[in-house]
Amino acid sequence: MPHILKSDSWEAQFSDDGAVRSAKKILITSDLYRPSVNGVVTSVVNLVTELRRRGYEVRILTTSYDNNYHYDEDDQVYYMRSVPFKVYPGIRMPLNFFKHEYLDEIIAWRPDIVHSQCEFFTFQYARKIVEETGAALVHTYHTLYNQYATYLPLHAGADLMIAVASQLRLETVDTVIAPTAKVRDTLLDYGVRADIAVIPTGISLDKFRVPKDEEMIASLRRQYGLTPQTRVLLSLGRLGKEKNVEELIRYFSTLSRFRDDIRLMIVGGGPDAERLHEIAESYQLDGKVIFTGMIDPSLVRQYYALGDIFVCASTSETQGLTYVEALACGLPLVCRNDAALDGVVSNGLGGYRYENCGEFCNYISRILDTPPLHQAMCEENLSVAYKFSKEQFAENIASLYEQLYRKKSLAAPEL
Repeated sequence: MPHILKSDSWEAQFSDDGAVRSAKKILITSDLYRPSVNGVVTSVVNLVTELRRRGYEVRILTTSYDNNYHYDEDDQVYYMRSVPFKVYPGIRMPLNFFKHEYLDEIIAWRPDIVHSQCEFFTFQYARKIVEETGAALVHTYHTLYNQYATYLPLHAGADLMIAVASQLRLETVDTVIAPTAKVRDTLLDYGVRADIAVIPTGISLDKFRVPKDEEMIASLRRQYGLTPQTRVLLSLGRLGKEKNVEELIRYFSTLSRFRDDIRLMIVGGGPDAERLHEIAESYQLDGKVIFTGMIDPSLVRQYYALGDIFVCASTSETQGLTYVEALACGLPLVCRNDAALDGVVSNGLGGYRYENCGEFCNYISRILDTPPLHQAMCEENLSVAYKFSKEQFAENIASLYEQLYRKKSLAAPEL
């Protein structure tokens, strides 16, 4: 029996010259979106902005910031009614996974690509919409959950459960995006069979390349008691136990015994803040470890400018946007060795990747005591930062969308 082609799924994919038309409608689903602030939200906002600048029509489906449904017409965001999910701070769980006018409206809109950003709640919506529309399903795997097992009520066997859940969750996805080779290799270890594309997440570099506000920086140095001779090790980010800031404090306590010219500035807040304060006090580091708490996002660039070296002990990063921010600000990096740093820091170029306290102390001193090395690392990192720009990120994502859309379009369906 001859194939009967649906006009809306085959012939309509071609323009008059016979070329397959490109994807135009992109739906992004995420458990997290504005007004929340974190790495996933930043990534999604940057992607949406750049895709729209390239002419794509983009809509977002996410969980509500309260217990009601909302639709933001200006930003094309559908907020599904949700309640707090107390397993992890800031996460909310939708109350309706099945039937709602927002879902009907999105299905009627017929996206070409559905790009899921979270494996939990809104992934259900993504899969339902794909089933109804035949869109290609892309998923970005942002988080290595084994690093967050302490937030879960069970620990024994958590790695196996995460592996099995990830494999099952991603079996219907056309392509998984991994921000780094580290994430790709983890997914392969989990047994994920979907195609995996490694695409580094991009950030807006412009706001980190604005000139330093010398007056503001001088004011901040006075506020925190930093003399002109004081050198600053800067840690910036959310204070969660998985970020391993405790190690920075321990190693800094060793370094500070031999150097009185350095301070460790910890910028940010989070659930581990109180414990970290207590640890610093136990090492008698009052005045040497500075906790700023949460800061105004508009001042982040100036806080980076306070630093001489960016330090990080986390091994939970899938990419680590603060690494890239530090690169864009021209700071040398001294970070705990981790595969997430591949392509970001090579020892001796833009900084160092340490394995133990001795290496941490030696690398810090080497950079601070060798001004030409410090300057060379600053220049290296400014040049490396571009490959992590939001423009390059969106270009890579758009290229993937087009490949998937053409693949879907050229698969003639049967009735």
